[in-house]
Amino acid sequence: MAEYDFDLFVIGAGSGGVRAARMAANLGAKVAIAEERYLGGTCVNVGCVPKKLFVYGSSFGEEFEDASAFGWSSDAPRFDWPTLRDNKTREIERLNGIYEGLLTGPGVEIFETTATFVDPHRLKVGTREVTAAKILIATGSWPTVPSFPGSDLVITSNEAFYLDRFPERVLVVGGGYIAVEFAGIFNGLGAQTTLSYRGELFLRGFDVGIRSFALDEVRKKGIDVRLESNVTQVEKRGDVFKTTFASGETIDTDLVMYATGRTANTKGLDLEQSGVATRSNGSIPVDDEYRTNVPHIYAIGDVIGRAQLTPIAIAEGMCIAYNVFNDESRRINYDLIPTAIFCQPNIGTVGPTEDEARALYPELTVYESSFKPMKHTLSGRDERTLMKILVDGASDRVVATHMCGPDSGEIIQGLAVAITAGATKAQFDATVAIHPTAAEEFVTMRESVR
Repeated sequence: MAEYDFDLFVIGAGSGGVRAARMAANLGAKVAIAEERYLGGTCVNVGCVPKKLFVYGSSFGEEFEDASAFGWSSDAPRFDWPTLRDNKTREIERLNGIYEGLLTGPGVEIFETTATFVDPHRLKVGTREVTAAKILIATGSWPTVPSFPGSDLVITSNEAFYLDRFPERVLVVGGGYIAVEFAGIFNGLGAQTTLSYRGELFLRGFDVGIRSFALDEVRKKGIDVRLESNVTQVEKRGDVFKTTFASGETIDTDLVMYATGRTANTKGLDLEQSGVATRSNGSIPVDDEYRTNVPHIYAIGDVIGRAQLTPIAIAEGMCIAYNVFNDESRRINYDLIPTAIFCQPNIGTVGPTEDEARALYPELTVYESSFKPMKHTLSGRDERTLMKILVDGASDRVVATHMCGPDSGEIIQGLAVAITAGATKAQFDATVAIHPTAAEEFVTMRESVR
């Protein structure tokens, strides 16, 4: 590939792009990567990592309250927003440095600027023009806010991580995992929080039993959840935001945050110069090898409109590196993707929902258990946990597990290994329980409920 400046040029240094770049470089390819914002992409900077740190921070309020039942007493705690915000930022800056080392270590050249197409093999990178035999688009996605009167006054999750001051009253609009998670964060940190969603039940796409259970638990935390609720206008009056709903009702808050979706981040790439086709929403269609309609140009991660999850982007990046530069044929199974929602309590899931599983497995058997976590037998907190196991009755194979309760993500990760390996319900039943834990419930459920 000597006729080109690089064997691979990656546009976007998020989780997927960084993994593809460093693995390709380790395999001997000459690689460059361009990133105009920050190394690590959404997950590291304005996504999974800072969000999880905020979830940890927001959980301490309840921990302080529960401590008295276990014999602890202290003065009333006080929350300081700048401490959490700035400690989070320092950790993100540390991770930015780690990502830089991951790239420079194997010899990837980093361009801290935009990259746009000049033609299918040529890119303008800052003031330079470079050529590449293979090009990978890994530019991720970006929060979007619908257009309505006052839409310019609201923030998205991007800005929520860097607020100058913490609000006393917050309206979060949306029904996906980002909206539900941030409602829990704001509420846990002490803000009077309202969550507005236009649909009948939030977290569309997840198991309906888990969604209904989570709704009850979220409301118990004190969040004012308003379903079938549509915002028509936001006005600013001094420091107060007045939001009007289609019902005519209004609410005054100090902050309005929208989490109503993300779109593929393809604007500004001059894709028309490359010949790469896009869908009407800007996402890029690819084949099973992540090739666009231009065979030497690939795309992975959020920008292709599949599962918008960091581990999936990383796995896709691995496929690009090893398939293109090591002559392998790696594939990803998108049917069994474990997922966690860090609302409070957490949700963890792997495999199809109950409704989806019934369509796939006519002899589906459902095992379900709901109980009060052991901790709250002393704390007295009104919080429960729900666990579900879905079994194909014809083969006895466990096809899915779903959970809403503390540490759901930690528990479901191990179960995802078992389900991916094809474990049966009999094998679950034969597994010795770790007692006393919540996780043991997954190997002690014996009676089906449906």
